[in-house]
Amino acid sequence: MKHSKSNTHCKVYALPNLQFETQTLTSFAGLVIFQKFFASIELKKTLQTCFTGLNPGKIFNRETLFMQLVIHLLLGYRELKDCRYYQDDPLVKRVLGLKRIPDVATLSRFLKQATDNSVASLRGVLREMALNRLRHIMPARITLDFDGSVQSTTRRAQGTAVGFNKRKKGARSYYPLFCTIAQTMQVLDVFHRPGNVHDSNGARAFILDCIEAVQALLPGCQLEVRMDSAFFSDEIISVLDAYGVEFTVSVPFERFASLKGMIEQRRRWRSLDAETSYFESSWKPQSWDHRFRFVFIRTQSKKQQKGPLQLDLFVPYEYGYTFKVIVTNKTLRPKRVTAYHEGRGAQEGIFGELKSHCHQDYIPVRSLQGNQTYLLAGLIAYNLVRELEMQTTKPVRRTTAKRTSLWAFEKVDTLRQTLIQRAGRFTRPQGKLTLTVSANLWIKQRLLNMLNAVPG
Repeated sequence: MKHSKSNTHCKVYALPNLQFETQTLTSFAGLVIFQKFFASIELKKTLQTCFTGLNPGKIFNRETLFMQLVIHLLLGYRELKDCRYYQDDPLVKRVLGLKRIPDVATLSRFLKQATDNSVASLRGVLREMALNRLRHIMPARITLDFDGSVQSTTRRAQGTAVGFNKRKKGARSYYPLFCTIAQTMQVLDVFHRPGNVHDSNGARAFILDCIEAVQALLPGCQLEVRMDSAFFSDEIISVLDAYGVEFTVSVPFERFASLKGMIEQRRRWRSLDAETSYFESSWKPQSWDHRFRFVFIRTQSKKQQKGPLQLDLFVPYEYGYTFKVIVTNKTLRPKRVTAYHEGRGAQEGIFGELKSHCHQDYIPVRSLQGNQTYLLAGLIAYNLVRELEMQTTKPVRRTTAKRTSLWAFEKVDTLRQTLIQRAGRFTRPQGKLTLTVSANLWIKQRLLNMLNAVPG
C-alpha cells in the first residue's frame, strides 16, 4: 500500500512536559501468559514443599520470595537491587499474589537463610519439571549431555575456590556439573561444586542418579549419553555399558602414546566427507578390563601462516590435519556416530542462554546455599520458558542424527523483548478488570494464541 509524502513525514515538535502520577500501568503486559501458566502447573503449591523446614516469615512466605526470583530473572534483571525497577508494577504484584513487592533486603535475607534441605528440594522440583515433559512426549530415545560450566566472582563467597578459568584467570569460582536433555533443551539436574575440582569430580554418582531417574520414569526408552574427554575413565564407561546406556565419549588421546602411534602408522583412512576421514579399532588401555569401539577421525585444516604475509593472489595454502578419537558402544556407522557426538555442542548453546539471559554467572550473596538457590531460580526460570513454548507450540522435528531438539525454540531474550516487555494499562470498564495493550496485530495474535494454548 502506497502512502503520500505528506502522510509519512511530520514537523519536528517541541519536547513534551514530563509529569509523573500513580496509574495502573505495567511494563510487562506479556507476563499475563505466565500468570495463567503458573496457575495451570500450580507452581506456588509445588514450591511450598521446598521450604517446610524453614521459618515461614512474618509477612512474605518463602515460596513467594522464590517465585519473585524466578520472575526477576524472567524479566531480564540480574542483581537483587534491580527489583526496585518493578516495585510498583501491578502485573508483577498480581502474578505473585501480593499488594507490595518485597525489597532488596528481604530477598537477600531469604537467600542467606537457605539450607541444604531447601536446595535439595528445589533440585527435585527442577528434575520433576523436566521429567514431566518427557512423560508427556514419551520419546523412543532420550539423550543426556553432561558438562561443567564456570561461575566466576570477585567476592569471597562460601564454597568458591581458584581453579581453571579461561576468561578470568585467578578469580574464585564455582564449577557446577549440569545434565541437560537434548530433545527438550531443558536442564534435568545440577551438581554444585567449588571451582578447583576436575570435571569428573563426583561425576559418577551424579550421572548414575540422572540415568536411574530417567529409566525409572520410562523403562522402555533407549537412553543415550554424550560427554567430553574429562569423563573418559574405565569406571564411568564400564558402568554406562552395564546400565545398557549408549554413549560416546571424547578420548584424551594425547595421554596414550599407543593411540598416537596407531594414528601415525595408519596408512588407509576411509572417507566420511570431502575433508574428513576415519578408521576404527577395538582397543582398551592396559589398565582396563574390557575392549570398546574407538573411532579415529582426522579433519583436513589450513595450517596457520606465520611470518610476513605476501600480497599475492596465488600464495598456496598449506594443509594439515586435526585429530580426535571417540569411544562408543553404539553400532551405528562412523558417520552417524560422529554426527551424534558433535551434536553435544548444543549444550554450549544452553549454557550461553543461562549465562546471558538467566544470569547463571551472577553470584549474589556470600553463603553457599544462597548462591545455589539463586542458580536454581535461574534454571527453573529457563525450564519454565522452554515448557511454556512446548505447551503452546508443536514439535517441528523428529529425531535427527545430531539429536537436535524436537522444537524450534526461541532465545529467552527474544521472547522477553517481543512478548513480555510490552506496555499495558489496567482499567475496569463496567467493573470488569481489563488489560489494554498496544494494538499491534502480531502481538495480539501471539498473546491470544499462547493464552488459549495454556490449559486452565
